[in-house]
Amino acid sequence: MADANSSPHVVVVSSPGLGHITPFVELTKLLVLRHHFTATIITFSDLPFSLPSSISTIQLPVLELPADTDIGVRISLTMANSVSPLRQILISLQQTTRIAAVIFDLFGVDHLSMVKELHIPTYLFLTSNLFFLSFKLHLPALDESTVGEFRDLPEPLKLPGCVPLKGVDFLSPLQKRESETCAIVVHGARKYNNVDGILVNSFEALEAGAAKFLKQRGGGKPPVWPIGPLTASDSDMWYEDHSHDCIEWLNRHPSGSVIFICFGSGGALSWEQTRELALGLEMSEQRFLWVVRAACDTGLSGSFFNPNQSRDDPMEFLPEGFVENTKERGMTVMSWAPQRQVLGHNATGGFVSHCGWNSVLESLVNGVPIVAWPLYAEQKMNAVLLEEGAKVALRVKEGENGVVRREEVAKVVKELMEGEEGKQVRRGMQVMKKEAARAVGKEGSSYKALEELFLWFCSLLVAVGFPFSARF
Repeated sequence: MADANSSPHVVVVSSPGLGHITPFVELTKLLVLRHHFTATIITFSDLPFSLPSSISTIQLPVLELPADTDIGVRISLTMANSVSPLRQILISLQQTTRIAAVIFDLFGVDHLSMVKELHIPTYLFLTSNLFFLSFKLHLPALDESTVGEFRDLPEPLKLPGCVPLKGVDFLSPLQKRESETCAIVVHGARKYNNVDGILVNSFEALEAGAAKFLKQRGGGKPPVWPIGPLTASDSDMWYEDHSHDCIEWLNRHPSGSVIFICFGSGGALSWEQTRELALGLEMSEQRFLWVVRAACDTGLSGSFFNPNQSRDDPMEFLPEGFVENTKERGMTVMSWAPQRQVLGHNATGGFVSHCGWNSVLESLVNGVPIVAWPLYAEQKMNAVLLEEGAKVALRVKEGENGVVRREEVAKVVKELMEGEEGKQVRRGMQVMKKEAARAVGKEGSSYKALEELFLWFCSLLVAVGFPFSARF
């Protein structure tokens, strides 16, 4: 049995993909380094991070599925297949540790009943924002009260404390209501109120209205703790090369003069869209650093664990003469660049982003205004929050067949870097940069939320006979 004097232990279970793993690792490190927990991180891949010795890792097997399996279905089935091995891991850990909590992401909700059978408190960590949480909490009721496609809803959805959300901007798995992925999302949302608490990688100043509502909702519903922004530092990532050529290139350009274009670890554009983006950048006459991925028919690419590997040369899809015509003010990088370092560079003045939440937070932390170009998942929701709520982004407008044309690319890029709207967005982003730093600093809202979470863990352990001294 566990030693009565041992530190409390937390088990975190992340679904596949760096987008989820990164904030989970940062949360675990805070619990270990600030509050003297020990921890086990359970994932489906090797972790590209430097970890304290009090954090152990366990890797579960990935379920073999046909290559064309939808990514949401793939992750959900992989997580469901892990219930039995995870149960054995938890039983083993209970013999040697005092487990204060098991923390899952949104794909782990089907583990809840198993963990509760072992009498371990369960928590949900949403690696997205409070807007997303509000939407998911409301989704079961919306599903029951409406018919037809969500994108055809006659009025925008108005959630307490949130900006209105049109049906076309609902997360992408819900855009085909009869699909398996839509059913998985709704099924998961029905279980959110069954956990003991919900952690969110956002902060109060960014989403003040939603934060206020969710903290006051009561009624026996699980408490909500905004604890962000949690972002990884470059020094934590063993694979990031700080001597990358693009950093040397940025060093040669004036402050705030370069716009960075990157669509995250899992996104690529279609062949047509890649061409239109290139021609739009050329028309904009702005300095740019573009991470170019291999184009594909669907506009999406990537795998669970190593999305940066491509079978094709992405430069093949650029218009003839583009590289030569823009060589004095532009740099194209194949497949990957050290994004955190680029966003933190003095020369970077804007970010064309897919609006994945990790990328958004990295932009907020560094005060870099955004051109929102959402591709999939909840990214359209994030774009709405950034443009209409926080007012730190301009959003591209799609043309026929969902393609953003070169004229629109040139217009929005130039506006962000030189226009009046761009100046307003830049000012707003500088405010949010300060608020993000304040939130995680001592006495900040997210710092206090994590302390409150720690005390919550302690109180539950004491209630079952494991006394110990709280440490901060």
